[in-house]
Amino acid sequence: MKIFLNTLLSIWTVILISACGNSNAPESNQEEVVNTKEQNSVELTSGQYKTANIQLDSVKDRPLSGVIKVNGMLDVPPQSKVSVVAVMGGIMKQTSLLQGLKVNKGQVIAVMQHPDYIQLQQDYLDNKSQLTYLFQENERQKELAKENVNSQKTLQQSSSNYQSMKARVQGLRQRLQMLNVNLASLEKGNIQNTINLYAPISGYVTKVNVNIGSYVNPSDVMFEIVDTEHLHAELTVFEKDIPKIKVGQKVRFTLANEDKERSATVYLIGREISNDRTVNIHCHLTAEDKQLLPGMYLKAFVEAGTMNKPSLPEKAIVDYQGNKYIFIVSPAAKSKKQQTADIHQFEMLAVKAGTTEGGYTEVLLPDNFNRQNNQIVTNGAYDLLAKMKNTAEEE
Repeated sequence: MKIFLNTLLSIWTVILISACGNSNAPESNQEEVVNTKEQNSVELTSGQYKTANIQLDSVKDRPLSGVIKVNGMLDVPPQSKVSVVAVMGGIMKQTSLLQGLKVNKGQVIAVMQHPDYIQLQQDYLDNKSQLTYLFQENERQKELAKENVNSQKTLQQSSSNYQSMKARVQGLRQRLQMLNVNLASLEKGNIQNTINLYAPISGYVTKVNVNIGSYVNPSDVMFEIVDTEHLHAELTVFEKDIPKIKVGQKVRFTLANEDKERSATVYLIGREISNDRTVNIHCHLTAEDKQLLPGMYLKAFVEAGTMNKPSLPEKAIVDYQGNKYIFIVSPAAKSKKQQTADIHQFEMLAVKAGTTEGGYTEVLLPDNFNRQNNQIVTNGAYDLLAKMKNTAEEE
C-alpha cells in the first residue's frame, strides 16, 4: 500500500510540473510579441517632449520637380566618328598611330604601296595621251565632213571613240584623286609607287587594326578616329516615362565611380520603341569636357516639370537600417485616450522617399494610411529614433 501511494504521488508531481511548464510557455511567447511591437513605438514624458522640441504636422501636397531616373552612356554623333579604310587594297608601308594619339585633319596617318597603284597611273597617262589624239582626229573629221570628203558614219565613229576615251580618262582621274595621287605631278610624268592616307577629321585614335607589312583589303577598317569635342548623352528611357519627357528639359547625371554632377539638356526624343520597350533620348552637354570618352556609362535624372506631391520636411524622415521611416502619433494611444499631458506615445512607420527639393521630400505612404487623421512628427524624429533604440537595448 505504501508503495502504491508513493507511485501515485510521483505521477501527480510529473503532471503538475508539466502543467506549470505549459502555462509558462504562452507567457514567454506573449512577452516576445509585446517586445517586438514595442520596438516600433516610443513614449516620451512631458519633459522629454519639450526638450526634443517635438512638432507635429500632416502630410501636405507641395510642388516638387518630377525626376525620372534613367541610365545611359556618352556617345558622339556619326560625323564625329570616322572609320579609315583603303580605297584600293595594298600593303601597309608606314604608320605611327597608337590608340589615344591625337591627330589633326589632313595629317598623314599611313603610307601604303602596291603595284596596282603604279599600273593605275600608267593607264591614266596612256589613256590621256590617247584622248589628245582622238580629240584631234575628231576635229579633223568634222572639217572633212563640212567639205563632204568623208562619210557621216566615219564622223560618228570618230566622235564615239573620243567620248568613250574621255569618260575613261575622267574615271581614272577620280580613282587617282581618291587615292590622293598628285595629278599635277603625274601629268608631268612623275609616277609615285606609294600613296598617303590622311586623317579625315581631327580627334583621337581609338582603334588601330593594322601593322607594317600587312595587306589591307578595301573593306578592312584600319583606324578609327573620334572627335570628342561634341560628346552627347544617350539616355535609355522606359516607354511609360516617355510622355513626361520634353525637349529642353534639364538633365543631371553622374558617371560611374564619380561623384561630380554634370548637366545636359534634352535635344531629341527617339521615335521608335525597341524590343525592351525603351526609347533613346539624345541630350547635349552643358559644358564640354575633353577628359570624357565615348562609351562611358552614366546615371541621369531628368527633371520632368513641377508636380504637386505628398511631402514632408527632410528632417521628418529618418534612415534606420537602410530603410526610411517617419514617426506618427500612436493611433492606439488616441483610441484609448492614453495620450495625456504627461505621456506622449509615437509609432514608427516605414515609408519610401522620392524627390527632395527646397528642404522637402516626397513620401510614398502605405495605401491604408489616412492623411487627415494622422499627425506626423516633423521635428525631433531623430530624437525619437535614439530614444527607441536605447529603450530596446535596455530591454
